[in-house]
Amino acid sequence: MKNFATIPYVFLFSLSILLISCNQTSRSKDAETILKGSASIFVDETLTPIVEDQVAVFENKYEAKIKIISKSESETVNSLFNEKSAIAILSRTLTTEERKIFEQRKINPKITVFATDAIAFIANKKNKDTLVSLEDVINFMQGKSVASIKGLVFDNLNSSTVRYMNSLAGINEIPQKGVFSFKTNDEVIKHVSENEGLIGVVGVNWLSQPKPAMQKFVNNVNTLRVKGLTGNEYFLPSQNNIAEKKYPLARDLYIINCQGYSGLGMGFASFVGGDIGQRIILKSGLLPVRIPTRKFTITKNQNNKK
Repeated sequence: MKNFATIPYVFLFSLSILLISCNQTSRSKDAETILKGSASIFVDETLTPIVEDQVAVFENKYEAKIKIISKSESETVNSLFNEKSAIAILSRTLTTEERKIFEQRKINPKITVFATDAIAFIANKKNKDTLVSLEDVINFMQGKSVASIKGLVFDNLNSSTVRYMNSLAGINEIPQKGVFSFKTNDEVIKHVSENEGLIGVVGVNWLSQPKPAMQKFVNNVNTLRVKGLTGNEYFLPSQNNIAEKKYPLARDLYIINCQGYSGLGMGFASFVGGDIGQRIILKSGLLPVRIPTRKFTITKNQNNKK
């Protein structure tokens, strides 16, 4: 025989649990502000070093904890769509089709341009030639024979560097012959440092700020001077050449905040775009979107007083 007298108590107990859960969720969301709380940021792996620098200073300055999740570009973009309240850092902005998906979800992504970096070509130091023509690289990617290039080494088939170079070459997939891929930029640098005749394709920040364990491999490669599709001069991916638009493989970097509320995504973007964040970028070897100002204090020489 069923005991109907217990039904109200079961209902009240379930209702209490539901209210507590909702209250905890509300508290969790309320606990995150633009400068306090915890969040995850999905990062294009080629941009990881500069993001690590920014996060370290941001966490030290505020009561915030940010988890960096490095993935290939395509995986990072997928995370924006699959994760709620996602934040991502990419070397491109959203496409029109991608924006429409967020519009359908009633989400207006906040997009912040915060720096310009570059794709660098590297070669083993034993290679005599330190110059490379972008036209030769494109021809090689199109499957044509190029005497000066024995092979190209990329980080990941789904990376932003592959997507960028495929776009320049006008191809959808890299050729199977003469093109190799690993998983990370560090692996590319290590492989090129140990093998002659190959050209590695990496994000320049991995060369300007290598991890201590990678320094010996970076020391064994040369960053190649690149000739663009116009002109006859060769340029290194230096801050000055990027700023003067001389280096042909520069690209803007973006913070894409899809949180939909005033959380750490907004605070972090403001920090990176602000004076401290831009100084970090300047120090890293990349080009900030705003050159930080320098203050000078002029004092009178007391000895000149009469």
